[in-house]
Amino acid sequence: MTITFITGANKGLGRETARRLIEYSHTVLVGARDRERGEEAAAALGARYVPIDVTDDASVAAAAADVAEHEGRIDVLINNAGVHGPIGDPGDLTAADARAVLDVNVIGVVRTTTAFLPLLRRSDDPVIVNVSSGMGSLALTHDPDRPESRVVAPLYTSSKAALTMLTTQYAKGLKDIRVNAADPGYTATDLNGHSGPQTVTEGTDAIVALATEGPGAGTGRFVSRHGEIAW
Repeated sequence: MTITFITGANKGLGRETARRLIEYSHTVLVGARDRERGEEAAAALGARYVPIDVTDDASVAAAAADVAEHEGRIDVLINNAGVHGPIGDPGDLTAADARAVLDVNVIGVVRTTTAFLPLLRRSDDPVIVNVSSGMGSLALTHDPDRPESRVVAPLYTSSKAALTMLTTQYAKGLKDIRVNAADPGYTATDLNGHSGPQTVTEGTDAIVALATEGPGAGTGRFVSRHGEIAW
């Protein structure tokens, strides 16, 4: 039985990923900061709720300890929790704005990955999937035919560029674990006011594909539902 832990899994891409992986017979652990929403999602999906705030060291450590006590390992870690931050004129940005976005989108991934590595290393085929974005791609944000080129979201885009590079570095350094990044694409979620043209099912295609690949699949890749991205 594949055991999968997903952060930010009470709604949007995280919840849909959980639903789909349960259909693949994964045992899914719904990680979420909000207990009420997390418990509701877990009950509706047939999963187990684990409280986690990826910006808090103690919360992340407690989540890892909870999983160690109950499941003993995980096979797949999906770092999905993310925030958008301010849109528009970067001249109005503050250091507090930057800290708030980076603490979830980048530092939160480091914090969670480090805490869960011992559990991943108990798996026969450990996998990490980082939910990044084409918004962090130099190529896509400069292509006038792409929706990524028409958005000014300085902190979100820079955090996702950092996350994709972090993914490649983890892949190089963690030889015993497959580590890849997924680009959901422009998907209708709370993050964008449900303005994206893709459904959450389409938006989770790359995440689910990376989470269900067999042993020997590649590492250090950036993948969308249409294939690998050179960013």
